[in-house]
Amino acid sequence: MLNSIRIGNGFDVHAFIEGDHIVLGGVKIPHSKAFKAHSDGDVLLHALCDALLGALALGDIGQHFPDTAKQYENIDSRILLRQVYALIVEKGYYLQNADCIIIAQSPKMSPYIELMRNNIATDLGVTFDQVSVKATTTERLGFEGREEGISSQVVLILAML
Repeated sequence: MLNSIRIGNGFDVHAFIEGDHIVLGGVKIPHSKAFKAHSDGDVLLHALCDALLGALALGDIGQHFPDTAKQYENIDSRILLRQVYALIVEKGYYLQNADCIIIAQSPKMSPYIELMRNNIATDLGVTFDQVSVKATTTERLGFEGREEGISSQVVLILAML
């Protein structure tokens, strides 16, 4: 079938402000900064939502959860992810696999990667091995390297149910 497989690509970025933690992949990570954001600023889950929506041409996260809407202020992005995935399943698709990358100079992500993968797999009702989360630095280049913020990119494949 022509539309049995769909590919999605997502990207998100948030700048830092003063704070004591960030949230990535639904995991609270101690840090000397916080994300400047309307929601919890989880760039990993926001990129994942955009990839899911994009795979089925359903718009982007900002269209579904505008940053001008009071009900999304400080919202846990795992709630947004579950709502987005419900739309995907409603359209007859499921996640085949997701390949996610976090681009950050600091903090170190390795202690939290498995927790992130587990959160995503749990929220999407898929197995742990269908979700890849990696992290890289930019060798101190660019805004991530200057520790002004963090970005994330996601590529995924959806298949028909």
